[in-house]
Amino acid sequence: MGKTTKKAVSICITSAKGGVGKTTLILNLAGIYEVLEKKVLLIDLDVTNGGLALSLNKPYKKNIYSLFEDISLNIHNNFSEYVTKYDNYIDVLPCFTDPRSAGKISNSLIEEIIDRASFLYDVILIDTTHLLNELNLYTLDAVDKILYIIGNDAVNLKNMKSIIKIFNDLKIDKYKILLNNSYNPYKDYFSLYDIKNIIKTNIDYSLSSQFFIPNIDSYVMNGKIITLDKKVPKVYGKDYESLLNIATDLLVRGDDTNE
Repeated sequence: MGKTTKKAVSICITSAKGGVGKTTLILNLAGIYEVLEKKVLLIDLDVTNGGLALSLNKPYKKNIYSLFEDISLNIHNNFSEYVTKYDNYIDVLPCFTDPRSAGKISNSLIEEIIDRASFLYDVILIDTTHLLNELNLYTLDAVDKILYIIGNDAVNLKNMKSIIKIFNDLKIDKYKILLNNSYNPYKDYFSLYDIKNIIKTNIDYSLSSQFFIPNIDSYVMNGKIITLDKKVPKVYGKDYESLLNIATDLLVRGDDTNE
């Protein structure tokens, strides 16, 4: 008999401000998990600009709203009927195309979807907007880990400082912070020492400006994941190693008793 216990670690990837390379980072982490031979589900909950499936050039008929609706009507089919397959390791549960559907989603169903997926995958990566609305707050509460991506500019850091204060007040400590210097190598306003003083906490991970990909549009147009390009570990060795460390660190959880 196969295992009936949950095996997936659910990770919400979010940001303190838009435009910090969040979607690219999610796809790169998915590529790293594929290299590690982990089965990955990408859930697109960016209800304003969801584009994970589009970035991977994968057309789809069903999306997360289809799954929400069928679960609520108790006509839920096999989970695989709702996801879009990228390759043997990565599946995508796309966002809905009509933003009006966001108001029809029951927050309680988010936890149920994560729960169902947890028996089928090793890693669940969830993309959200930077807004602290009800949908996103419920998602942050439902996942095992939260990875915040910030950039090196004043607005990013001030927003992150506010979020950290909220988390401290709510006694939420399951988040990590990634400083992404790669999405815009020209935004390098503050030193690491200054950043820590501004946001009043440590930076857990960072990607350097050297990981800036000049031809990133060609990856998007061709539906390719950067970290699955065999040249990348050689050309961007240090940052590729950082992504490996981030991916493996996020797999560890305090209540993980699976062997």
